[in-house]
Amino acid sequence: MDFKSGFITVVGRPNVGKSTLINRITGEKISIVSDKPQTTRNAIKAIYTTDNFQMIFIDTPGIIKPKNKLGEYMVKIALESLDGIDAVIFVVDSTVQTPGKGDIEIMNQLKQTKTPVFLVLNKIDLVKKENLLSLIAQYSSYMEFKAVVPLSSLTGDGVDILIDEVVKVLPEGPKYFSDDIITDQQERDIVAEIIREKLLLLLKQEVPHGIGVEIVSFKEREDKDLIHIDANIYCEKESHKGIIIGKNGELLKKAATLAREEMENLFKKKIYLQLWVKVKKDWRNDQSVLRTLGYK
Repeated sequence: MDFKSGFITVVGRPNVGKSTLINRITGEKISIVSDKPQTTRNAIKAIYTTDNFQMIFIDTPGIIKPKNKLGEYMVKIALESLDGIDAVIFVVDSTVQTPGKGDIEIMNQLKQTKTPVFLVLNKIDLVKKENLLSLIAQYSSYMEFKAVVPLSSLTGDGVDILIDEVVKVLPEGPKYFSDDIITDQQERDIVAEIIREKLLLLLKQEVPHGIGVEIVSFKEREDKDLIHIDANIYCEKESHKGIIIGKNGELLKKAATLAREEMENLFKKKIYLQLWVKVKKDWRNDQSVLRTLGYK
């Protein structure tokens, strides 16, 4: 069989499980995951390679109604990722009873592309089969899909079916990345995302959306098998700074410990991690700060 390869964009509303699905397919944690919407902010490439094909997944931010410059950037990235690709995976939450307004807006965008679109109904481990059939019928009435695949990113049930369906539409092509590469993200970007994920995990409500992480220093000490990392955590209000640091610095310490443990597991080296919290009012509307944090 000739080798196939292609680029696949994964779109959907926030919090439907796009990142979890990509992590499940690749067998590696490429995109950060949390139960809060807008976790993914950039289009992150994850690469899944077998003997017969290579899939390059683009994990996009959830398509939302933007409330600031960062939100506008996220939507722009998500929509731009629909250009020049070989397949689109549209992920929806199967626990809802009917397509939401956001889902319909996304489908209106997808109708304009000639690229094959696969509908994925995620979280089937939480729904009854009859509810699933009704939801499939409703989505199918809005647009035509190349295939409809119910699955669970959490358990892996149905994921192989999705892979088999997507492979069918991939063109014959080269191996764009070598077998051992699983993401195009730079080490500094990965580290910043790990720190942000741990803060998302520990923080409540409105604070996480106003957090940005800048890696100030990333120095490898070859002689000591050590990586020294300094990072700034930006928030928008003085009151948020206190929440992020926590009583006696406990929350920040816990976030640093969780991040360090994951980094040591990833890099197979000791990590020395220092975190500082800084207030930058309304940074999500500040182009210079957005550029500093990699949202270009």
